[in-house]
Amino acid sequence: MFQTYRMDAPQPAITSQPDSKPAKSRPPSPGDALVNPVAADVARGIQRLFARNDIWCIGEMALKNGRRADLMGVDAKGLVVIVEIKVSRADLLGDNKWPDYLEYCDRFYWGVPPGLDRAPLDSEAYMPEKCGVIVADAYDGEIVRAASLDPLAAARRKAQVERLARIAMRRHTALLDPDCTIAGMEI
Repeated sequence: MFQTYRMDAPQPAITSQPDSKPAKSRPPSPGDALVNPVAADVARGIQRLFARNDIWCIGEMALKNGRRADLMGVDAKGLVVIVEIKVSRADLLGDNKWPDYLEYCDRFYWGVPPGLDRAPLDSEAYMPEKCGVIVADAYDGEIVRAASLDPLAAARRKAQVERLARIAMRRHTALLDPDCTIAGMEI
């Protein structure tokens, strides 16, 4: 299903050597609130994992319910994936809004850094039968628990994919031409 990367395996060819410092995390893209360096590294590793598996995503995607998904993307089959990144136990245990994301995706993952205690994610409150877990760092990521498929209604999926595509194109345009923005428009 997915190509995974084991955190204890040698680094893949596209990254630095294991004993060297990771490449500096990408600068935040327009609309990207992943400014915590650990969260940015986790997002980068997940994006690399997803890219190898033909899943393309963007950070800080606003949803119609007012929430913002840390990462939201689309796989080769058109399925919508959301990842909620947590970098500390307090952040994980204090988050009560994450169930609001489930109605906007076909698969939901938790993204966490290596070393974070993942035991709470196995409790019933975090729906382990439904929610996957990805462990990631600045180099790459590994799916340690696959997310189950909970298909969106076709109309909702179409709306989500179109919205995601339009925002991704706006962000791309803003990167190419920072002067080409419209005040008040989501980027």
